[in-house]
Amino acid sequence: MNASRRLIRTLAAATALGVGACTLTACGAGDSGGERPHGKVRVIASFYPLQFLAGKIGGEHVETESLTKPGAEPHDLELSPQQTGRLTDADLVVYLKGLQPAVDEGVQQAAPKHVAEASSYTTMEKHSVDVHGEDHGGHEHGGHGHEAHASEGGRDPHVWLDPVRFAQIAEGVGKKLAEADPAHKKDYAKNTEALTGRLKSLDEEFKKGLAPKKTDTFITTHAAFGYLAERYGLHQAAVSGIDPESEPSGARMKQLHKTAKSGHVDTVFFESGASDKTARTLATDLNLKTGVLSPLESAKKDEDYFSVMHQNLFSLKTALGAG
Repeated sequence: MNASRRLIRTLAAATALGVGACTLTACGAGDSGGERPHGKVRVIASFYPLQFLAGKIGGEHVETESLTKPGAEPHDLELSPQQTGRLTDADLVVYLKGLQPAVDEGVQQAAPKHVAEASSYTTMEKHSVDVHGEDHGGHEHGGHGHEAHASEGGRDPHVWLDPVRFAQIAEGVGKKLAEADPAHKKDYAKNTEALTGRLKSLDEEFKKGLAPKKTDTFITTHAAFGYLAERYGLHQAAVSGIDPESEPSGARMKQLHKTAKSGHVDTVFFESGASDKTARTLATDLNLKTGVLSPLESAKKDEDYFSVMHQNLFSLKTALGAG
């Protein structure tokens, strides 16, 4: 990110804080007196998976908002002054440090009273474009110098694609929500238990569903599935790391040709909403199928976290010969 964009963000954040402060003074909409719009706890999440958690745990007691619009690329988010101002007013802000620099800066500027930072509730690892699940420890093999995302410390941020890690984050969010709204602490604990139970069941579905696989290797254009590969003993071979639409090097494409043949790869996956050009080119060269594997950074109106994860499981089972 260049210096001018960072300066614009800082000025926007400062402006928004001033606007937010004036709004609070004029309208008395802060925590004073314990008044909340519509009686709901105001939760702002940085993007869809965290909004999903907050909504499921908060239930009828919360009103959630995502800073990232449906279908938008979370990594490229730029906050408006109004959005930054709302961070100050929120009863709880839920975000993943290192995924969206604009949100990191906005939270630091706004300094909301209650914050649930997702990466603090689970383990984060560095992943290359090649992740071998048999390691179960984040060690890189054949990474060719490419990291999955340029997030904080080079860590791969896609922890929500591992149901076990996502359940750990859910527990942390549940506790923070109870701190922000002690009156409904028992409800949040109950809802958290129900959600983590569903995530545990999803984990079992993946284990059982992928157990009879004939191959463990899958190729994807987006290096988002490292944690999922580790959890279920798979080998993720990604075309590129940071940007699913970026053009891979000739050396990387040559390596993928070898991987596809040695790993008995059946399908090249691309991300819904992103260009499938590279995936189709690779698939054509190797006479393979193409398919969609969702990184679940957003969801359509008729979808939610669980329905998309079930779609991913079906796609993987089919591609790996476990279906």
